Amino acid sequence: MTGESHRRWTFLTNHAHVLLAVARTPDLRLRDIAELVEVTERTAMQIIVDLEEDGYLTRERQGRRNHYRINHGNPLRHPLEEHHHIDDLLRALAHEEPNPRPA
Repeated sequence: MTGESHRRWTFLTNHAHVLLAVARTPDLRLRDIAELVEVTERTAMQIIVDLEEDGYLTRERQGRRNHYRINHGNPLRHPLEEHHHIDDLLRALAHEEPNPRPA
């Protein structure tokens, strides 16, 4: 199976991907967000607007760049996950190595 055919779908939406990207690097440029998520800059901007309008993140201008702040206490939107919060999603997908167990 080739890399392209293997990546036809993902478990997370582009909105989740944008949220994860800005959670990891809060001052990413829109161009960088779009590249990471594999969408156009226009799509990335619309996702940022969606997340901002619904209170999932705030955008603050710092010099020539935007700085994003995630509102960690907001619930996930789908009825199957609404009992979880954004922070749960971010923690689950943090890609951090677990602390080694003491010997």
